[in-house]
Amino acid sequence: MNYQWYPGHMTKAIRMMQENIKLIDIIIELTDARIPAAGRNPDIDELGKNKYRLVILNKADLADPSVTKKWQEAFSDGKTLVMEMNSKTGNEAAKVKDLVQKACAEKIERDKKRGIVGRPIRAMVAGIPNVGKSTFINKLAGRASAKTGNKPGVTKGKQWISLGKNMQLLDTPGILWPKFEDETVGLHLALIGSMNDENLDVCELACELIKILEVNYKNAIPEKYGITDEQVEELENRQYATHYSAILSAIAENRKCFKQGAEPDIERAAAMLLDDFRNGKLGRISLERPQ
Repeated sequence: MNYQWYPGHMTKAIRMMQENIKLIDIIIELTDARIPAAGRNPDIDELGKNKYRLVILNKADLADPSVTKKWQEAFSDGKTLVMEMNSKTGNEAAKVKDLVQKACAEKIERDKKRGIVGRPIRAMVAGIPNVGKSTFINKLAGRASAKTGNKPGVTKGKQWISLGKNMQLLDTPGILWPKFEDETVGLHLALIGSMNDENLDVCELACELIKILEVNYKNAIPEKYGITDEQVEELENRQYATHYSAILSAIAENRKCFKQGAEPDIERAAAMLLDDFRNGKLGRISLERPQ
């Protein structure tokens, strides 16, 4: 399957970010802790090459904590500050503000020498769709300042949000890039919900998820849905199915998802599996590991 999704508003969003970058001191880039590499848009690297950077591994509560620690080390290069966060709780909001001040310390000191005191730091919040930027901003602001939603494309235009006297945030729409050179990048983005599922083959996507889980988290699906090897083998033989579609059939059977005639509804099972993965109901899972 070709995993591509680049609606027209993303082109406008890139232009808007290019127009506003001269106003910005630091870029706060959110990436999903489950896919830290695939979740980083190369366009943002180009846009912010002369700006201070803070990378936040968001939704860390859904990712494998031992893998997330390795990603923090991989991304820390002396110029870029890195931290993990769960935006839904917002417990790390104070740390974010401290790291922004730390990242911009040189700029703040330079302003003081020029007699510029009290100018707020201006930060652009950027990232892929559905990575949690608006929830992140609302936690930092302590109020509902940005629109949120558990689907890509909720934020369509820019929004300036003031965090007291010391910081201003520019919220931007989630942006992908026009072409993924590596198909795995598109797959991982689709799996976490950064693309519109209506444009995807959900059964095929769920089968790809099963392949990944069987490598590093082989007990996640059997424990969640009560599936046995014998049940999967029997379904393979009965339906002449692939191993992966047989697992979807087993999920459908065990969760009472049937079409007319008692046929397992693998489409419903596939949607259920993807939802359970995205909501952390299969456990804390990382799809990528640092090289």
